Amino acid sequence: MTQSAATVKALVNSTYSHLKRARLTYGHGTTNAWDEAVWLVLHALRLPLDQLTPFLKRKITTAEQLRVWSLVNRRIGLRLPAAYLINEAWLGDHRFYVDQRVIVPRSFIAELLHDKLMPWIDHPKHIKNALDLGTGSGCLAVLLAKTFPLMHIDAADVSRAALTVARRNVAAYRLQHRIRLLQSDMFSALGKKYYDLILSNPPYVSTTAMHALPREHRHEPKLALAGGRDGFDLVRILLQHASEHLTPDGLLIVEIGHRRKQLESAFPNLPFVWPITSGGDDCVFILERRDLPKKLSSAHQAKRATARPRRR
Repeated sequence: MTQSAATVKALVNSTYSHLKRARLTYGHGTTNAWDEAVWLVLHALRLPLDQLTPFLKRKITTAEQLRVWSLVNRRIGLRLPAAYLINEAWLGDHRFYVDQRVIVPRSFIAELLHDKLMPWIDHPKHIKNALDLGTGSGCLAVLLAKTFPLMHIDAADVSRAALTVARRNVAAYRLQHRIRLLQSDMFSALGKKYYDLILSNPPYVSTTAMHALPREHRHEPKLALAGGRDGFDLVRILLQHASEHLTPDGLLIVEIGHRRKQLESAFPNLPFVWPITSGGDDCVFILERRDLPKKLSSAHQAKRATARPRRR
């Protein structure tokens, strides 16, 4: 990208044209070339990300153009997600620092927090503690703390590097007194602690799908994406052991991408509840502690129950 653009409007249009011609893959904060062009330009010009229109006629300097061109050239040449280029990702109204030590935040679970997990939680004040298992950047732990002001959260991850990023985000929101970060390979370091709520957005990409990932996704940590042959290696551990760490009325909430049919086929006797998100009704499941078997050696050993949520 080398041509001159005299205004913000011209620069956004030029950026959009370059991104569109490059046939990039999106999904790390934006879903299309136009939104990504606006994001990159406004960030580079240090303008509010939600206020393009008032600045369309603003004149720009050569130095500002060079900042934008540098980002766009790297985005196209390296196929690096924009979030890594600018070390910034958003979930709703909340900004998080990110780099290649963590996947770019994009969890559908965040949407469920808007209504404080209603109707599955009737009395939010009764939810005292939670576990964010596989916390990555710490984004869900922070959103939990913001949603439930009385809650204390353990945010665990097997990756020490990811926890370094999470620590930065927790500190940015001044939540160190309510969010405890700890290194743990799934439940291994949690002892006998019990939680009212366990959230997890675990790796769930199958081996076949890993080989087909676009270049943008291959910049993310493989540890945070690869879920084994069928993608459910860590999901099985969650279903096997979550009951050992949930209070009697506790909830397990897990994101698995658009893989509802595959999961229900693998575990036909579990009463998964599938709340609707912007991704549909096949991305996140909810199970109550009472519906999780104490031992889950196979799907046929799980007790059948009705597939409707019970209120507390």
